[in-house]
Amino acid sequence: MKMKHIYIAMFSVLVGTTGCKKEFLNVNTNPNSLPSATPGYVLANALNVSAASMVGPNELGSFWGGQWTQSNGYILATTIFQYNFTNNDFNYWDGTYDNLYDYQYIIDNAKDAGQDFARGPAKIMQAFNFQKLVDLYGNIPYSEALKGVSKLAPKFDDQKAVYESLITLLDDGIKDVKANAIPSAFSASDIIFKGNGTNWVKFANSLKLRILMRQSRVSGRDSYITTELNKIISEGSGFITGVDVGANPGYTAAAGQINPFYDSYGYSETGARRANNNWPRITDFVISTLKATGDTVRMKRIAYAIGNEDGANPGVSLKAEVNTNYVGVKFGANSGYLPGNSSAPGPSVLTKGQFSKPYIIMTAAEIQFNLAEAKQRYGASVNLTGTAKSYYDEGIKQSYRILGASSADVSRLTTSGVDNVDFDASTNKLNAIAYQKWLCFINFNGLEAWSEYRKSGIPATPQSINYVGGASIRPLRLYYPGTELGSNGDNVKAQGTIDPLATRIFWDID
Repeated sequence: MKMKHIYIAMFSVLVGTTGCKKEFLNVNTNPNSLPSATPGYVLANALNVSAASMVGPNELGSFWGGQWTQSNGYILATTIFQYNFTNNDFNYWDGTYDNLYDYQYIIDNAKDAGQDFARGPAKIMQAFNFQKLVDLYGNIPYSEALKGVSKLAPKFDDQKAVYESLITLLDDGIKDVKANAIPSAFSASDIIFKGNGTNWVKFANSLKLRILMRQSRVSGRDSYITTELNKIISEGSGFITGVDVGANPGYTAAAGQINPFYDSYGYSETGARRANNNWPRITDFVISTLKATGDTVRMKRIAYAIGNEDGANPGVSLKAEVNTNYVGVKFGANSGYLPGNSSAPGPSVLTKGQFSKPYIIMTAAEIQFNLAEAKQRYGASVNLTGTAKSYYDEGIKQSYRILGASSADVSRLTTSGVDNVDFDASTNKLNAIAYQKWLCFINFNGLEAWSEYRKSGIPATPQSINYVGGASIRPLRLYYPGTELGSNGDNVKAQGTIDPLATRIFWDID
C-alpha cells in the first residue's frame, strides 16, 4: 500500500482546515522536530478531506450509474464512455488510504492526548472510507493496513469479510462516542455534526444500514442481515432522519475554500463560471423518465433548462422552465449536444453565489429507501415500526426536500397511480424502491448511484452509444492502481486477473 509520512497529514491542518478557530493552527513548529497536531484538531482536516475526496468517485459514478454524461463541448472522454481505462486511471485508492491514516493517527494518539472524544468519529469515518474502497476495488488491505513501517506490504482481505469487519468497527465507534462527549471547545473540529454525539451514533447506524442492505441480494446473507438490523434497532438511537449528512468546514469566498462541488462544476470564489460548468450533462434517460412519470417538479430542480443558469438571476434557468426546454444527452454521445442546447446539473446543487452549502456525504432520502427495502424484503423479521410504504413515501419526501422542491407535490406523486412512483400501484415493490433510491442520488452521490445500479440493475439505463462491446457490458469495478502494483505488487497479483468489465464486487450477483 502506498505509504506517506503521517506528519504530512498533520501539517495539512495548517493549510487545509477552514472555518476553525485560530487555536487549531497552534501545532508544534519546533525546527528541530517534525510538526505535530493534537488529534482533536487533526479531525477537522480529516473530515474535510473525506468529503472533498468524494468529488472524483461521485463524478465517475454519476456517469456509470447512468445519471450524467458529457456535453459535446469537449472531446469524448474515452476512458469513461468507451470503458477504455487502465490502472493509471481513476486512482481513488492512494488518497483514501492517506485519509485513513489520518483517522488512524487520531485513534492511536487520542488517549495520550486526553482527547478520547475524537476516537469514535474517527472509527466511524474509517468505516465510511473502507466501504468506498471495497465498492470500487473489491478485496483490499484491511487487517494489516494502516500499520506504517511495520507492515509496508499489507495483505489483501476478502471483501465480504471487510464488510463484516466494518459493522464491528462501527459498533466500536458508537461505544467510543457514547463514552466520550465532544467538549464544546472542540465542537468546531467536528465539521459534520458540530459536536453532537447523538447524531454521530445515528450516522453510524445509517452507515451500517447502507452496508447491510448493499448485501441484500447475496445468497445466504438474510439471517446475518436481519440479526444486525435488529441490533441497530435495539441500540435505540435510530437513524439520521429529516436532515442530510454534510461536511462544512466554514466555506468562504476564497480560493480553495468553497464547496468543492460548486468549485468543480459551478463557479469560482469570485463568481466566474468554471470551464467545467459545460462538462456534465443530465442524461436523456433521466430527463425522459422524469417526464414520462410526471415527476417534472424534481426534474426542474435536478436540471437547468437548455441555456443553463441565468447569471443575472441565480437559480433560475436562462430559458423558460417548461418541459420542452429540458433536454438530456444520450449517454456517451459525442455530437449533437452542445452545452447551450442540453441540460446541466440544476439549482439544487449549483446556484451562483451559493458556495457555502455543506458537501453532502449521505442523504436522508437514501436512509429511508434503505429502510423501505429492509421492511419489504424481511417483513416481520426486522423490528422496524414503519411499513415499506411509509419509508418509501418518506424517502420521496426527503428527496424533494434536499432538492428544494415543493413538498405539496409529494402526495400528488405518491398517489399518481404510476408504476415505480406510487408504491401501491407499483407491480414490483423492490424495483420501485431501487428506482427511487437511484433517483435520489442524482447530483449528490454518484458512487452510491453506480453501486446501487450494479447491485440491482434498476433502472435499466442505456448503454453508452460509443461502446462497441455489447449492450449488457458495463464497468463493474476499477483496476487496482499502478501505484499499489509498484509498492505492493505480490499482494496485488495474488488477487488474480482483474477485468473491470467482468470481475464483480461480491454484492453484485448478476
